[in-house]
Amino acid sequence: MRHASPALLAYAAVRTLGLLVFTAWAHRTPPGSRGRLGVRHLLMEAWDCDWYLRIAEHGYTHALGDRIDGNNLAFFPLYPALVRAGETLLPWLPRGAAGLAVSVLCSFLAAWGIFAVGDRLYGRRAGLVLAVLWGSLPVALVQWMGYTESLFTALTAWSLYAVLTGRWVAAGALAALAGLTRPTGAALAAAVTVTALLSLRGRLRAGHGRLPRRLCAGALLAPLGWLAYVGWVGLRLGRWDGYFAVQKLWRNEWDGGVGTLRKSYDLFAVERPPLFLAMVTATLAGAVVLFVLSVCDRQPVPLLVFTGLLLVIVLGSSGVYFPRARFLLPGFPLLLPVAVALARARTPVLVTVLSAAALSSAVFGGHMLLGWHGPP
Repeated sequence: MRHASPALLAYAAVRTLGLLVFTAWAHRTPPGSRGRLGVRHLLMEAWDCDWYLRIAEHGYTHALGDRIDGNNLAFFPLYPALVRAGETLLPWLPRGAAGLAVSVLCSFLAAWGIFAVGDRLYGRRAGLVLAVLWGSLPVALVQWMGYTESLFTALTAWSLYAVLTGRWVAAGALAALAGLTRPTGAALAAAVTVTALLSLRGRLRAGHGRLPRRLCAGALLAPLGWLAYVGWVGLRLGRWDGYFAVQKLWRNEWDGGVGTLRKSYDLFAVERPPLFLAMVTATLAGAVVLFVLSVCDRQPVPLLVFTGLLLVIVLGSSGVYFPRARFLLPGFPLLLPVAVALARARTPVLVTVLSAAALSSAVFGGHMLLGWHGPP
């Protein structure tokens, strides 16, 4: 904790700036605007927050139904379970506040894990920069909302760190929990399992006859969370493809990226894109460039597998376009090329760039919840 404390303090400063800017902006909005709904409502109870809170209170539906965007089985169970546990332990705390507390706590665990990965690969300064960059992304305000991104990123960061340090059982267990948090937990499970299998192959080729139990256990544990939830949804709905039928009702189907390219083209060639959607498009394009740079930098296999599959899932879906920058929040290894370059810069340059990133994130966060007319 002492080693990571500068990174955690810097992360806290960045996100506190974003929260202050958003709060001041919300209080200055005119009557009838979204800001008048209240800071608490927007951070704790709006959009997906409401879905998770209702799952925590009432549980899941028993039928598929036919209402578009209306089946709560699309939302994975770990976060609402934690919200319910927090409410049980602290019954005086409102359910929305319990959800926000889980997200804020997990955001610091995520920043710590992100620092740990950067520190191990490129040194303490790079780890600090990596954590601050993650807290300065355009949609980083979501990290302190009742959403699952902070929980999922925390599990991802520490699972990848466990792989890098050879702690296979911990890596697999954390990946299994991530698979109970978001659909993209499949990408993390694949990263852990593929890396474990490659390590196992290397050991066998080197003449090690005995199978390492911990490595095998980690490889087997990693996909269990995702598979368990998808299988449970199938049993609950009485059809093997139940989870995928639910996703279809939410208009999420695999099309290999055709829908993403078409929407990007329409936004800039046919329409005049809103600022928020322009930012989403820039984030998607930037993520692809950063992945190419990560490959050129020869990042460790688990990081490349995770970020590569995360991009495939996010870009290859035909679902709604606007939340895709948020879906990429857990892909912090994509920021490593930038973090390493900034870590080598002089301190005045580093401070200037990170300060500008933090301020830009604060402004975009306010616009995301108060200027954009849809969910984040």
